[in-house]
Amino acid sequence: MKGVLSILFSVGFWASVEAQLYFPPTNGGNWDTTSASSLGWCNERIDSLYTFLDSGNTKAFILLKDGKIVLEKYFDGHTASDNWYWASAGKSLTAFMVGIAQQEGFLNISDTTSTYLGQAWTDCTAAQEEKITIRNQLTMTNGLDDGVADVDCTLDSCLQYLADPNTRWAYHNGPYTLLDAVVENATGSTLNAYTTQKVKNVTGMDGAFLPLGYNNVFFSTARSMARFGLLILNQGNWDGVGVLTDTNYFREMTTTSQSINEAYGYLWWLNGKSSFMVPQSQFVFPGSMNPDAPNDMFSALGKNGQFINVVPSENLVWIRMGDSPDNSLVSFTLNNTIWQYINQLHCGVFGLKEEAKGKSLNVYPNPATNILHIETYEGEHIVGEY
Repeated sequence: MKGVLSILFSVGFWASVEAQLYFPPTNGGNWDTTSASSLGWCNERIDSLYTFLDSGNTKAFILLKDGKIVLEKYFDGHTASDNWYWASAGKSLTAFMVGIAQQEGFLNISDTTSTYLGQAWTDCTAAQEEKITIRNQLTMTNGLDDGVADVDCTLDSCLQYLADPNTRWAYHNGPYTLLDAVVENATGSTLNAYTTQKVKNVTGMDGAFLPLGYNNVFFSTARSMARFGLLILNQGNWDGVGVLTDTNYFREMTTTSQSINEAYGYLWWLNGKSSFMVPQSQFVFPGSMNPDAPNDMFSALGKNGQFINVVPSENLVWIRMGDSPDNSLVSFTLNNTIWQYINQLHCGVFGLKEEAKGKSLNVYPNPATNILHIETYEGEHIVGEY
């Protein structure tokens, strides 16, 4: 039976993915924008996204396309000039700083951690401790026991042997936090001073690492978080200025770093893998971490929904700051739900009617400009404009 087909018109949704990236000036509040209407987005769908974000305790949301701001919204009295914590999304900034320190010859991630922290920085035997490297700290494969009473604790008595490095993946804050001291002892500079010199001065970011208990947490404005995402989107280069020029390190940082948790690089979370692990669990979950997000997305993720999502295939970055209902260390579900709303922003998004499902479709031309032909092998044919 022939009938009218309602097709998902996503062609052109992320048009010009290879457009040249825009970088905002490092001084002042100017930042070029792209109108949502130019991308074919509907205001009512943007409103639905904002309503969801507001209901989920969001403080700030920014979406960049080709480096330009498309969406920027603040909630719950938060403003563009207010600082907010990155939580564990700051881990990804730390990984970036480790890469710069290696690039400048201050350290090598294959070095044993005790080279920079001294002997007996853990409660392990000397032989056990000597096996732990900076790479193990970056990949959460240090083998130290994450079942201790306080996983944030950085005292040697809290850092106890459980397994040999590289045999176990476990999300453990204490050993990660000591990367800050590794960088400081290697470079002879405080982490804040080193970050300011190498990243903030080049990109116009603000913010600082502040001690909270055992943790060292980065705070900044939302736009500074977006600037870091844009720097990562351009593979460590800011408007022609190389910040992280070690391309091998950048590739390793943003791809699977070990065989235990496919969805983890160097303190970055990776989408589109066949399985993933989560904090406080040794279970390996099948499938992609965020099934509604592009497969090439990689993310800096922090407690209560501090997100930096980077999508190279779409020249896209979006960040979210705030609180979340579930108080989870890494809120995969919230991140994925926001993607569901983003995927519906385009005005031309429709679904296939039931009678069209399961049919083989031929779509041409590819790529299309403003007219798309869709026909089934049973002879049905429509022409869609978008």
